[in-house]
Amino acid sequence: MILILHILVATLSILQTSYMLVTPNKGGLRLSYTLLGLTLASGTLLVWSTGTHILQACMMGLLYTAFVTFGIVRTRQRLAKTPNL
Repeated sequence: MILILHILVATLSILQTSYMLVTPNKGGLRLSYTLLGLTLASGTLLVWSTGTHILQACMMGLLYTAFVTFGIVRTRQRLAKTPNL
């Protein structure tokens, strides 16, 4: 069950981050942070509960985290350039 939740949250996170690169807003940025945290937490729980080696489990996780982090940083930069109305 945790694996299904982990995959679902990670997929939603990638979709949300991709959307935020096109149309950045503060609410979506908070959602991206939340989804990233949930994905990292569920991934950590999966590694801990199955006893697998961290390197085997996290190769794709590193790519995921790099993409989402890039998207969040880029969105924050774009929001910082937007004048407050």
